[in-house]
Amino acid sequence: MKRRTFGQVTGATLLASHPLLQWMRRLASTSSFEMELLRGNVGYFTERGGTIGWMIGADGVVVVDAQFPAQAQHLIEEIRKESQSPIEFLINTHHHGDHTAGNIAFKGIARRVLAHENSKKNQENSARARGNLENQLLPDMTFTDKWSKKVSGETITMEYWGRAHTDGDAITHFENANVVHLGDLVFNRRYPYIDKGAGALISNWISVLDRVKRHFDDETIFITGHARDGYSIIIDKDDITAFAHYLGKVLEFVGAEIKRGKSDEEILKATAIPGAPEWQGEGIQRSLNAAIVELREGK
Repeated sequence: MKRRTFGQVTGATLLASHPLLQWMRRLASTSSFEMELLRGNVGYFTERGGTIGWMIGADGVVVVDAQFPAQAQHLIEEIRKESQSPIEFLINTHHHGDHTAGNIAFKGIARRVLAHENSKKNQENSARARGNLENQLLPDMTFTDKWSKKVSGETITMEYWGRAHTDGDAITHFENANVVHLGDLVFNRRYPYIDKGAGALISNWISVLDRVKRHFDDETIFITGHARDGYSIIIDKDDITAFAHYLGKVLEFVGAEIKRGKSDEEILKATAIPGAPEWQGEGIQRSLNAAIVELREGK
Protein backbone atom coordinates (compact mmCIF):
# COMPACT_ATOMS: atom_id res chain seq x y z
CA MET A 1 0.00 0.00 0.00
CA LYS A 2 1.43 3.37 -0.99
CA ARG A 3 1.61 6.25 1.42
CA ARG A 4 -0.86 9.03 0.67
CA THR A 5 -0.46 12.55 2.05
CA PHE A 6 -2.96 15.32 1.39
CA GLY A 7 -3.27 18.80 2.85
CA GLN A 8 -6.49 19.60 4.62
CA VAL A 9 -7.72 22.45 6.83
CA THR A 10 -9.74 21.28 9.80
CA GLY A 11 -11.55 23.01 12.65
CA ALA A 12 -12.87 22.26 16.12
CA THR A 13 -16.06 23.29 17.75
CA LEU A 14 -15.31 22.26 21.32
CA LEU A 15 -16.51 25.04 23.58
CA ALA A 16 -15.84 23.85 27.13
CA SER A 17 -12.95 25.00 29.30
CA HIS A 18 -12.05 21.56 30.70
CA PRO A 19 -8.29 20.91 30.23
CA LEU A 20 -8.93 17.77 28.15
CA LEU A 21 -11.24 19.66 25.80
CA GLN A 22 -8.68 22.45 25.54
CA TRP A 23 -6.13 19.81 24.61
CA MET A 24 -8.46 18.37 21.97
CA ARG A 25 -9.18 21.82 20.57
CA ARG A 26 -5.46 22.41 20.03
CA LEU A 27 -5.36 19.27 17.91
CA ALA A 28 -7.48 21.09 15.30
CA SER A 29 -5.07 22.69 12.85
CA THR A 30 -3.96 22.73 9.23
CA SER A 31 -2.83 19.16 8.73
CA SER A 32 -2.29 16.34 6.26
CA PHE A 33 -3.27 12.73 6.47
CA GLU A 34 -0.98 9.74 6.21
CA MET A 35 -1.94 6.14 5.60
CA GLU A 36 1.08 3.88 5.60
CA LEU A 37 1.72 0.16 5.73
CA LEU A 38 4.20 -0.82 8.43
CA ARG A 39 4.57 -4.60 8.36
CA GLY A 40 2.45 -7.50 7.18
CA ASN A 41 -1.12 -6.21 6.82
CA VAL A 42 -0.77 -3.65 9.61
CA GLY A 43 -0.30 0.09 9.27
CA TYR A 44 -1.36 3.47 10.61
CA PHE A 45 -3.54 6.41 9.65
CA THR A 46 -3.24 9.90 11.06
CA GLU A 47 -4.97 13.15 10.22
CA ARG A 48 -6.20 14.92 13.36
CA GLY A 49 -6.15 13.42 16.83
CA GLY A 50 -4.61 10.27 18.25
CA THR A 51 -2.96 7.96 15.74
CA ILE A 52 -5.12 5.16 14.30
CA GLY A 53 -3.80 1.66 13.69
CA TRP A 54 -5.30 -0.78 11.20
CA MET A 55 -5.05 -4.32 9.92
CA ILE A 56 -6.54 -5.06 6.50
CA GLY A 57 -6.80 -8.81 5.99
CA ALA A 58 -8.31 -10.86 3.21
CA ASP A 59 -11.25 -11.86 5.41
CA GLY A 60 -11.52 -9.03 7.92
CA VAL A 61 -10.39 -5.59 9.03
CA VAL A 62 -9.45 -4.35 12.50
CA VAL A 63 -9.15 -0.65 13.41
CA VAL A 64 -7.51 0.74 16.56
CA ASP A 65 -8.89 4.15 17.62
CA ALA A 66 -11.04 6.51 15.58
CA GLN A 67 -9.87 10.15 15.91
CA PHE A 68 -12.86 12.45 15.17
CA PRO A 69 -15.96 11.69 13.02
CA ALA A 70 -14.71 13.32 9.81
CA GLN A 71 -11.34 11.59 10.10
CA ALA A 72 -12.96 8.24 10.89
CA GLN A 73 -15.17 8.54 7.82
CA HIS A 74 -12.11 9.42 5.77
CA LEU A 75 -10.30 6.33 7.08
CA ILE A 76 -13.25 4.11 6.20
CA GLU A 77 -13.18 5.51 2.65
CA GLU A 78 -9.45 4.76 2.39
CA ILE A 79 -9.93 1.23 3.71
CA ARG A 80 -12.66 0.61 1.17
CA LYS A 81 -10.24 1.53 -1.60
CA GLU A 82 -8.17 -1.46 -0.50
CA SER A 83 -10.73 -3.98 0.73
CA GLN A 84 -14.43 -4.71 1.04
CA SER A 85 -13.82 -7.13 3.92
CA PRO A 86 -15.95 -6.56 7.02
CA ILE A 87 -14.60 -4.42 9.84
CA GLU A 88 -14.64 -7.07 12.53
CA PHE A 89 -13.43 -4.94 15.43
CA LEU A 90 -13.05 -1.28 16.28
CA ILE A 91 -10.68 -1.16 19.27
CA ASN A 92 -10.34 1.84 21.60
CA THR A 93 -7.01 2.19 23.41
CA HIS A 94 -8.63 4.55 25.97
CA HIS A 95 -11.59 6.90 26.23
CA HIS A 96 -10.31 10.36 25.21
CA GLY A 97 -12.30 12.08 22.50
CA ASP A 98 -9.45 12.46 20.04
CA HIS A 99 -9.36 8.63 19.98
CA THR A 100 -13.07 7.80 20.31
CA ALA A 101 -15.23 10.67 19.00
CA GLY A 102 -14.93 9.02 15.58
CA ASN A 103 -16.47 5.79 16.86
CA ILE A 104 -19.86 7.04 15.69
CA ALA A 105 -18.72 6.84 12.05
CA PHE A 106 -18.41 3.07 12.49
CA LYS A 107 -22.01 2.63 13.64
CA GLY A 108 -23.54 -0.15 11.55
CA ILE A 109 -20.12 -0.80 9.96
CA ALA A 110 -17.91 -2.26 12.70
CA ARG A 111 -19.29 -5.56 13.96
CA ARG A 112 -17.95 -5.05 17.50
CA VAL A 113 -16.43 -2.15 19.44
CA LEU A 114 -13.91 -3.26 22.05
CA ALA A 115 -12.13 -1.55 24.95
CA HIS A 116 -10.98 -2.07 28.51
CA GLU A 117 -13.89 -2.01 30.95
CA ASN A 118 -12.68 1.27 32.50
CA SER A 119 -12.41 2.87 29.08
CA LYS A 120 -16.08 2.13 28.41
CA LYS A 121 -17.02 3.55 31.82
CA ASN A 122 -14.95 6.69 31.16
CA GLN A 123 -16.39 7.13 27.66
CA GLU A 124 -19.92 6.96 28.99
CA ASN A 125 -19.24 9.29 31.91
CA SER A 126 -17.53 11.84 29.65
CA ALA A 127 -20.33 11.76 27.09
CA ARG A 128 -22.98 12.18 29.78
CA ALA A 129 -21.07 15.13 31.23
CA ARG A 130 -20.99 16.76 27.79
CA GLY A 131 -24.64 15.97 27.15
CA ASN A 132 -23.95 14.15 23.89
CA LEU A 133 -24.24 10.48 24.76
CA GLU A 134 -26.32 9.98 21.62
CA ASN A 135 -23.27 10.95 19.54
CA GLN A 136 -20.96 8.43 21.21
CA LEU A 137 -20.76 4.85 19.97
CA LEU A 138 -19.77 3.01 23.14
CA PRO A 139 -17.92 -0.31 23.22
CA ASP A 140 -20.21 -3.34 23.21
CA MET A 141 -17.37 -5.63 24.33
CA THR A 142 -14.93 -5.10 27.19
CA PHE A 143 -12.05 -6.98 28.80
CA THR A 144 -10.41 -6.81 32.22
CA ASP A 145 -6.84 -8.10 31.94
CA LYS A 146 -6.34 -9.76 28.56
CA TRP A 147 -8.24 -10.47 25.34
CA SER A 148 -7.06 -12.26 22.20
CA LYS A 149 -8.65 -13.09 18.86
CA LYS A 150 -7.53 -14.26 15.43
CA VAL A 151 -8.85 -12.24 12.48
CA SER A 152 -7.92 -13.12 8.92
CA GLY A 153 -4.80 -14.99 10.02
CA GLU A 154 -3.56 -12.23 12.35
CA THR A 155 -3.66 -12.70 16.12
CA ILE A 156 -4.65 -9.53 17.96
CA THR A 157 -3.98 -9.45 21.71
CA MET A 158 -4.99 -6.67 24.09
CA GLU A 159 -3.66 -6.31 27.63
CA TYR A 160 -4.18 -3.94 30.53
CA TRP A 161 -1.26 -3.42 32.93
CA GLY A 162 -2.72 -0.90 35.35
CA ARG A 163 -3.18 2.83 35.82
CA ALA A 164 -1.02 5.01 33.58
CA HIS A 165 -2.23 7.77 31.23
CA THR A 166 -5.75 6.83 32.46
CA ASP A 167 -7.13 3.85 34.34
CA GLY A 168 -8.13 2.11 31.10
CA ASP A 169 -5.14 2.09 28.73
CA ALA A 170 -5.10 -0.99 26.48
CA ILE A 171 -1.96 -2.22 24.74
CA THR A 172 -2.83 -3.82 21.39
CA HIS A 173 -0.41 -6.28 19.78
CA PHE A 174 -0.73 -7.53 16.22
CA GLU A 175 1.35 -10.59 16.96
CA ASN A 176 2.21 -11.92 13.49
CA ALA A 177 3.21 -8.49 12.20
CA ASN A 178 4.75 -7.68 15.60
CA VAL A 179 3.25 -4.20 15.65
CA VAL A 180 2.01 -2.72 18.93
CA HIS A 181 -0.40 0.21 19.32
CA LEU A 182 0.34 1.93 22.64
CA GLY A 183 -2.43 4.52 22.51
CA ASP A 184 -1.26 7.48 24.60
CA LEU A 185 1.16 5.53 26.77
CA VAL A 186 3.97 7.47 25.08
CA PHE A 187 4.00 11.13 24.03
CA ASN A 188 7.08 11.32 21.87
CA ARG A 189 8.97 14.46 23.00
CA ARG A 190 5.66 16.19 23.66
CA TYR A 191 4.27 17.20 27.05
CA PRO A 192 1.63 14.60 27.87
CA TYR A 193 -1.94 14.97 28.99
CA ILE A 194 -2.14 13.14 32.33
CA ASP A 195 -5.78 12.47 33.16
CA LYS A 196 -5.89 12.33 36.97
CA GLY A 197 -9.69 12.64 36.79
CA ALA A 198 -9.74 9.28 34.96
CA GLY A 199 -7.29 7.51 37.24
CA ALA A 200 -3.89 8.40 35.78
CA LEU A 201 -0.95 7.42 37.99
CA ILE A 202 2.49 8.61 36.94
CA SER A 203 4.44 6.25 39.19
CA ASN A 204 2.68 3.19 37.77
CA TRP A 205 2.85 4.61 34.24
CA ILE A 206 6.63 4.34 34.52
CA SER A 207 6.25 0.71 35.63
CA VAL A 208 3.93 -0.03 32.69
CA LEU A 209 6.50 1.37 30.26
CA ASP A 210 9.25 -0.72 31.84
CA ARG A 211 7.05 -3.79 31.38
CA VAL A 212 6.43 -2.88 27.72
CA LYS A 213 10.18 -2.85 27.11
CA ARG A 214 10.63 -6.26 28.77
CA HIS A 215 7.58 -7.89 27.20
CA PHE A 216 8.16 -7.06 23.54
CA ASP A 217 11.25 -7.90 21.52
CA ASP A 218 13.64 -5.54 19.79
CA GLU A 219 11.99 -6.07 16.39
CA THR A 220 8.62 -4.72 17.59
CA ILE A 221 7.27 -1.64 15.84
CA PHE A 222 5.39 0.66 18.23
CA ILE A 223 2.63 3.11 17.24
CA THR A 224 1.94 5.90 19.71
CA GLY A 225 -0.79 8.50 19.86
CA HIS A 226 1.11 11.78 19.72
CA ALA A 227 4.50 13.26 18.91
CA ARG A 228 5.94 16.76 18.91
CA ASP A 229 6.56 18.30 15.48
CA GLY A 230 9.73 16.85 14.05
CA TYR A 231 9.30 13.52 15.86
CA SER A 232 7.58 10.35 14.69
CA ILE A 233 4.52 8.56 16.03
CA ILE A 234 6.36 5.34 15.06
CA ILE A 235 8.74 4.73 17.94
CA ASP A 236 11.16 2.17 19.37
CA LYS A 237 12.29 1.12 22.82
CA ASP A 238 14.72 4.03 23.09
CA ASP A 239 11.80 6.44 22.74
CA ILE A 240 9.86 4.51 25.39
CA THR A 241 12.87 4.71 27.71
CA ALA A 242 13.15 8.44 27.09
CA PHE A 243 9.50 9.06 27.95
CA ALA A 244 9.68 6.94 31.11
CA HIS A 245 12.75 8.99 32.07
CA TYR A 246 10.76 12.18 31.50
CA LEU A 247 7.96 11.01 33.77
CA GLY A 248 10.48 10.11 36.44
CA LYS A 249 12.07 13.54 36.23
CA VAL A 250 8.66 15.19 36.60
CA LEU A 251 8.04 13.34 39.86
CA GLU A 252 11.60 14.02 41.02
CA PHE A 253 11.38 17.74 40.30
CA VAL A 254 7.96 18.31 41.82
CA GLY A 255 8.83 16.18 44.84
CA ALA A 256 11.96 18.21 45.47
CA GLU A 257 10.05 21.48 45.14
CA ILE A 258 7.43 20.28 47.63
CA LYS A 259 10.17 19.36 50.10
CA ARG A 260 11.58 22.89 49.74
CA GLY A 261 8.21 24.24 50.83
CA LYS A 262 7.22 25.62 47.44
CA SER A 263 3.54 26.36 46.87
CA ASP A 264 1.62 24.91 43.95
CA GLU A 265 1.63 28.31 42.28
CA GLU A 266 5.41 28.53 42.57
CA ILE A 267 5.91 25.03 41.18
CA LEU A 268 3.65 25.78 38.22
CA LYS A 269 5.91 28.65 37.16
CA ALA A 270 8.51 26.15 35.92
CA THR A 271 9.16 26.31 32.18
CA ALA A 272 11.19 23.11 31.82
CA ILE A 273 11.72 19.80 33.60
CA PRO A 274 15.35 19.51 34.77
CA GLY A 275 17.02 16.49 33.22
CA ALA A 276 14.48 16.15 30.39
CA PRO A 277 15.41 18.87 27.88
CA GLU A 278 13.86 17.13 24.86
CA TRP A 279 10.35 17.77 26.18
CA GLN A 280 9.40 21.23 25.01
CA GLY A 281 6.51 23.34 23.75
CA GLU A 282 3.15 23.99 25.36
CA GLY A 283 1.60 22.00 28.14
CA ILE A 284 4.20 21.62 30.86
CA GLN A 285 1.59 22.64 33.45
CA ARG A 286 -0.36 19.45 32.70
CA SER A 287 2.57 17.39 33.94
CA LEU A 288 3.25 19.64 36.90
CA ASN A 289 -0.38 19.69 38.04
CA ALA A 290 -0.68 15.92 37.81
CA ALA A 291 2.53 15.40 39.78
CA ILE A 292 1.40 17.87 42.45
CA VAL A 293 -1.87 15.97 42.93
CA GLU A 294 -0.11 12.61 43.01
CA LEU A 295 2.56 13.66 45.50
CA ARG A 296 0.49 15.91 47.75
CA GLU A 297 -2.70 13.86 47.81
CA GLY A 298 -1.28 10.39 47.14
CA LYS A 299 -3.66 9.62 44.30
